[in-house]
Amino acid sequence: MTSTASTTGARVHARSQAAAAEIAGPELPDDVAAAKITFAQRIPAGGYANIVLGRGTRVRLRDVAGAACAHVLLLRADAPWERLNVADTVKVPWQAYVSIGHPLLSDQGRVLATVVADTSGHHDTLCGPTAQARGLLRLAGTKQGLEPRDVAPTVSFFRGVRVESDGALTAIGSAAPGASVDLLIHLPVVLLIADTAHPLDDRAATDLDIVAWSAPEELAAQHNSDPEYLRAVQNTEQAWTAATLEVGA
Repeated sequence: MTSTASTTGARVHARSQAAAAEIAGPELPDDVAAAKITFAQRIPAGGYANIVLGRGTRVRLRDVAGAACAHVLLLRADAPWERLNVADTVKVPWQAYVSIGHPLLSDQGRVLATVVADTSGHHDTLCGPTAQARGLLRLAGTKQGLEPRDVAPTVSFFRGVRVESDGALTAIGSAAPGASVDLLIHLPVVLLIADTAHPLDDRAATDLDIVAWSAPEELAAQHNSDPEYLRAVQNTEQAWTAATLEVGA
């Protein structure tokens, strides 16, 4: 038995605890070269993550065991007062159900991210985070210098909701283990994620994988042909060029 009464004993104890801890890593995608991966983390159930992602990053969220719920908030890294606006994310594309080509818009009409792949189809833009998720997002935001007031409504991935004809909201559950969603980041952002139950689906969450890699060439591709999307991309590129003198996609 080790004693923590001394610095030496405390160090031995801490190192033994670290060695005994089972730390599961995320499953890395087979279709991405390892050299391009910039970030990878497994978020345990009830956990959270915070990371700054550069423009041109592609990030994959993966529902490892089939019951993850990723409450996602994006804020511009260089201007965090500009953040994900879920109301505009629903209103501007005329669509509340997120799928491939759907933009995640800021309150300035710019595209923070676009959904570029989706094998789940079970997502929610209508309910926002639970109290537990909001608390975790506040903790995550604190580590990025943010304040509680910066934690706005979120988009939830991997737990679906549908609107009935009478306006009622119905949970449709999850897709399947291994389902994933890819986001292409258009502007540098702070990504905050909490992995907890959904307001309409209180099943306990399971592990969530997040893997990011460099994919700036994908900014030049057209991911949606809707005029509202194209205007938002134009608005985004104009702001980026004005701020950086870099000609965008």
